[in-house]
Amino acid sequence: MRRLIMAALLLSAIGASAQQDTLKYRIHLKDKAVTTYSLERPEEFLSKKAIERRRKQQLAIDSTDLPVCRKYVDTIRKKGVNIVTMGKWDNFVTVSCNDTTLIDKIAKLPFVRATEKVWIAPDPDQPTMAVKRDSLINSPLWAEEEYGPARRQIEMSNGDKLHDAGFRGQGMTIAIIDAGFHNADRIAAMKNINILGMKDFVNPKADIYAENSHGMCVLSCIGMNQPHVMIGTAPEASFWLLRSEDEYSEHLVEQDYWTAALEFADSVGVDVVNTSLGYYAFDDRSKDYHYCELDGKFALMSRQAAKAADKGMVLVCSAGNAGSGSWKKITPPGDADNVLTVGAIDKQGVLASFSSVGNTADGRVKPDVMAVGLESDVMGTDGVLRRANGTSFSSPIMCGMVTCLWQALPNLTAKEIVELVRRSGDRADCPDNIYGYGIPDVWKAYQSAK
Repeated sequence: MRRLIMAALLLSAIGASAQQDTLKYRIHLKDKAVTTYSLERPEEFLSKKAIERRRKQQLAIDSTDLPVCRKYVDTIRKKGVNIVTMGKWDNFVTVSCNDTTLIDKIAKLPFVRATEKVWIAPDPDQPTMAVKRDSLINSPLWAEEEYGPARRQIEMSNGDKLHDAGFRGQGMTIAIIDAGFHNADRIAAMKNINILGMKDFVNPKADIYAENSHGMCVLSCIGMNQPHVMIGTAPEASFWLLRSEDEYSEHLVEQDYWTAALEFADSVGVDVVNTSLGYYAFDDRSKDYHYCELDGKFALMSRQAAKAADKGMVLVCSAGNAGSGSWKKITPPGDADNVLTVGAIDKQGVLASFSSVGNTADGRVKPDVMAVGLESDVMGTDGVLRRANGTSFSSPIMCGMVTCLWQALPNLTAKEIVELVRRSGDRADCPDNIYGYGIPDVWKAYQSAK
């Protein structure tokens, strides 16, 4: 049964057959030499919003923006494989098949730089798609405090002061790249969150609102806008909900899905991206990362994350929850350059023991900043507020406040916003590999820059 369902994973906008493929490979390409597109005509491959964002920040449209060459894709497909997804920034095509000799033939094509196995079909008895929803209560407690229980996780960085000044995320678009958004469409207290759209890069046939609840909790930290129930950190922003995490297995291909999701976010004009995902260990243990590879360049995810600011987007990501385990370090894409990697503290500012530590292999300070990730207030799948632990929640809590800060300072570039947030941290004068630059003061950042 599992293998029959797995075929759904192979479907993409490009199209794929119903063949029950058991292998996926990332095909790295050498160039875009036979592209039919031109940098002089960006409107043919970039949305108006994406072009305007680059122009506003004086960012060049370059060869990484050009789509993967269609001629190369067609040639690869004709070798007998199915196209799963593509990434134009890193110039690769992900394919699926059952026959490794097909990959050997593809590797010999003159435009192919390298091939890498990124997925093996898991145990056929494992599920691959959620089919059942949690039941709803939809009776969150009313609180005298307008922010509900969430005020403390906002006021620790003075995000409430930005709200009071009128900066609540209006006109800003946030993409959440996550594992699923269980019941987010049915929870009464989340009905007024402005969802622009959703897209599943793992399985287009799946119900993104039936899959994992992780993304729903993340969304609630930012987007909740129910006075006296819960107010999030950017309650008037707009959202794209994107699924890249396959919770049923752990393989490199999820970074291919994540890449496609990030490039999609760029294409629809997103301003800020939150991703509470991170990887360092896989089902194929030979793919596990080593400390020396946390340089922001080794993992595909990290390379892509670093490019987000070059395209004019701010990317906020979780540091990881390995601090009390054997790994301890940040997890890609948290090692990327030009992103805000967020560790976890409690509501008194004390380090959460699970929060992953830095620095990067090349000596950059990580995590960048800290936010509440221990007993964070989030929405539950039953429509009742609860508390949750993880840098998965410190990241979106910070993401919303960064979004409001950028709304308040629209003339700054993505990289300038990232640096401004770092400088506003309470440890900015002496950053370390545990707290990074510390707890940011976004109101101070606004006052210093306006």
